[in-house]
Order: sequence, then structure tokens, then C-alpha cells
Amino acid sequence: MHDITRRGLLGAGIGAAAAAALAGCGAGGAAGGSGGKGGRGPEGGGASPSKPAVRLIGDGSTADTGRQPHQPGRPVPLEPGQTPPQFVVFSWDGAGEVGNGLFPRFLELARNHGAAMTFFLSGIYLLPESRKSLYRPPNNSVGASDIGYLTDEHIRDTLANIRQAWLDGHEIGTHFNGHFCAGSGSVGNWSSADWRSEIDQAVKFVTEWRTNSGWKDLEPLPFDYRRELVGGRTPCLLGQDELLPTARRLGWRYDASSPGGRQVWPDKRQGLWDLPLQQVPFPGHSFEVLSMDYNMLANQSKNSTQGVPAKYPGWREQATGAYLAGFRRAYESNRAPLFIGNHFEQWNGGIYMDAVEESLKQMAGKKDVRLVSFRQFCDWLDVQDPRVLAKLRSLDVGQAPAGGWGTFLKAS
Repeated sequence: MHDITRRGLLGAGIGAAAAAALAGCGAGGAAGGSGGKGGRGPEGGGASPSKPAVRLIGDGSTADTGRQPHQPGRPVPLEPGQTPPQFVVFSWDGAGEVGNGLFPRFLELARNHGAAMTFFLSGIYLLPESRKSLYRPPNNSVGASDIGYLTDEHIRDTLANIRQAWLDGHEIGTHFNGHFCAGSGSVGNWSSADWRSEIDQAVKFVTEWRTNSGWKDLEPLPFDYRRELVGGRTPCLLGQDELLPTARRLGWRYDASSPGGRQVWPDKRQGLWDLPLQQVPFPGHSFEVLSMDYNMLANQSKNSTQGVPAKYPGWREQATGAYLAGFRRAYESNRAPLFIGNHFEQWNGGIYMDAVEESLKQMAGKKDVRLVSFRQFCDWLDVQDPRVLAKLRSLDVGQAPAGGWGTFLKAS
């Protein structure tokens, strides 16, 4: 059994059919309008281009297939007095498919509800264990990893789902490789040079999976990963300070590694958009919980992934309530974006996967709601008037604009 359940362990408190199904939907909702089916990205209305010729890259593990399908049209600035959209980003750490069907389950859910998501792929999930000596993790032994390598079958499944995710309009980011969170080799102790080595290796594992596996019967991933990769999330939300200089030099646009963010509009840090997981209300408690599945678990079953089954229904309801409480608080006040992190896991009987699904279903389709990837959200941020963003950032958690949006964002 692969130790995939050890990804992202944070402390408490804190195809053709798919293309057809999405044709004409775009990856975003209409500007300033309703979300819901066919309404996924910053502006919406983007038609898929005609299929260009495929240009293989390197050993053929990846390929340039042209513009990504199902992307929104060009984002536009908010108009004076316009109510901001309510952005929600669902993201997945690791993004490995290990035979539990969770990756295709959430691809289908996204397809059915017009959602785009971000998948932070762990590079070693495309590296056969027989070739693990190729991985040279900073400050750790050759081939070491605090998450398990996947079986060959599961690597194939992961490749198929990553390929489909991109074709469906989702973003492929990085969760780096070995997920070291403790001891002297922890990513929290890495230098900027260490992060550069880790990133280069993660990219290499994705762009050379064909060489490393010897498989010639699978299609390439349909994107140039060096261009695709514009952001990531560090293991256990550690090491951001030293990561950011390297990420900036690589041309990344955002980082999603800040721990314990508040539900306010984001700002840039060292030139990158700082898009943290957030503290959201935790039903039945006086404290808030980080918007990630493991943090729900850490508070409910005290870090055990197999708690008392009799408590699963109540815990499922509590986790769903936390996500929805965070959503409602922002939606009814400052419209700050909501960032939710997950793993493809079956902790506590799979209740957190059910909570994510139910939450997404209740958010989708509401007026102004846009279920987007981090990259799509950055596209929208980048075209906004900096003065408007500064005004949005002036609103505290749960603070609605005095006099309403028409007054608050009126022409200056």
C-alpha cells in the first residue's frame, strides 16, 4: 500500500467525451453575471480553438497542442460600482490517482458544475519506484521521500487523469516531490538553491516520464509543462520565504503556500500573488480551522485517518458546514476569494471528499460565483485597477462595503 495519505499533513487549527460535454462552456462565468453550469472562469465565453498540429517536446512525454481548451475570454476590469465576483478555488495537493477513483470523480463533478480547479502534481508520482535513484532531494538521501512512490499502474492512471484535467480546462501546478516536513531535511530548512533543485527535478519527472518508464504506448501530456507551471503549494505550507525568490526568477505568478490566511483580498509578496489557505468558521467551536481536509481531520480525530466510525456523519456535516460558512461569510460581505485545499484521500471513511463535493454543489450556480483555477484568478487580478484592488483589500474579514458596492467602488 502506498503512503499517499501522508501528503500535506498540517497541524491542527490551522478525452473526447469530456471535450464534447464542455464544448462552448468556456472556463468561466459571464462577466459580472451568474456562475453555474457553463460558468467557470474569470470572464467566460471563450470558444475552443480548432485543433492544431501536435508538436512533441523532448522525448515525447509532453507536447505543445496549442491553446488550452475551455478557457475563458479575456478578463476585464471591474466597472465603477460593479459588485466583484465571488471567486472560489478548489485545489488538490499531490494529484495522484491510486485506484480509489477520486481523481475522475472530481473531474466529473467539475464538468457537471462548470468548475475549473488547480491540481498540484507531485513530480515523483510520475517516476517509477525502480528509478527512484534519479531523485536527489535536497538535504535528504538519494531516492528518499516522505510520500510513497506509486505503482506503475497508478502512474499510468495518474498520467491519464492529468491529461484529461488539462483538456477539461484545469490548471496543473506543482506540489514538488518528496514532501519532507520534519527533521533537518524538512523543506522548512531549504535554501532558495534547494528549491530550485527541487523544482527542476519535479519538472524533469513530468517532462521525461516516457524515458524513465520506457512506456511507448501512452499519449503525451498535451501541454508544455515549463510554460504551464506558474505556481505551487509547498509541503505542509513550509519554506515559502526561501521559495519565493526562486519562484520569481522562474516567472511564476503566484504561490499558495502561506499558512493560516484570513478571508481578505490578496496582495503580492516578493512579486507573486500570495494566495493562502484560509481560516474559516468551524461549526461547534469558538476557533476557526484552515480550509483543508487534513485540518478538519486533525481537529476531529486528532490526526488519525481512521477515527471512530460512529462519528463520521457528524464530522462530515461539520466539515461541509465549515466550507460553506467560509463561503457565505465572503459572499455576503467583502467578496474575498475562498481557497480550499484537498487530497485524493479516504480519511475517516471518505467524509472529507463528500464534504468537498456537497460544498461545491451548493456554491455552484449562485449569482456572481466563479469556480476557477488559481491561474485564472491571477488573470483576473492582473487586469484590475490597482486602486480598486487596494480598496477591496481595505475590507476586513466579514466586512461589507458601507453603502453597498455601487458606492464603495464608484468612479474615483
